[in-house]
Amino acid sequence: MAGWDTVQLVHVVIMGCGRVGSTLARSLEDRNHTVSIIDSDPDAFRRLGPTFNGDKVTGYGFDQEVLQKAGIKRADAFAAVSSGDNSNIIAARVARETFGIQQVVARIYDPGRAEVYQRLGITTVATVKWTADQVLRRILPAGAEPDFRDPSGTIRLDHIMVPEQWIGQRTIHLQEQSRSRIAWIDRLGEGMLPTRETVIQEGDMLHLVMREETAPHAYAVLDRGPEED
Repeated sequence: MAGWDTVQLVHVVIMGCGRVGSTLARSLEDRNHTVSIIDSDPDAFRRLGPTFNGDKVTGYGFDQEVLQKAGIKRADAFAAVSSGDNSNIIAARVARETFGIQQVVARIYDPGRAEVYQRLGITTVATVKWTADQVLRRILPAGAEPDFRDPSGTIRLDHIMVPEQWIGQRTIHLQEQSRSRIAWIDRLGEGMLPTRETVIQEGDMLHLVMREETAPHAYAVLDRGPEED
């Protein structure tokens, strides 16, 4: 099966040709992947525009015959992004459990249900929760809400502009003292993976992974600055 982190091209089946589905379909096609998109309303395909070359299949994405017409048997991934939670979940489960698609994403408006299906191995995008979290991260003090938290609530990822007191310090010192890990650094518009010898520079954006219970300690260390050896 094709992986998302390789240059290998994939075939993706999308259920729902609303704003999300049509944007996703065009984005995938712009990257030279092949796409089949399903919608019960044929007029919805107008959102794709005249340059879309993928397959347009009228029907319901949880119907096995419709999925087969859309090429589900050769698909590498399936995205259920219609406006209905129930339809998205049923379609996602059919794609995963009947056709063996491993890369399955379902758009879910109810964050509580999204967490349940996340634990079943179906990646979910909880639209309302995502929007609320984005707002929270911008109005609350730094560290109050992470940019990502795993479904179990154990691990979090925070994007932090490097504090002035840590400029010129080695990343290994920050990690050891804060009990966190720097997943990557955004520096001068590019991402980089730090080594033990990497020195933090002004303007660096640090992407820190930490356990939820150690977050207060990590932010205290970031604010306090490095301790001398």
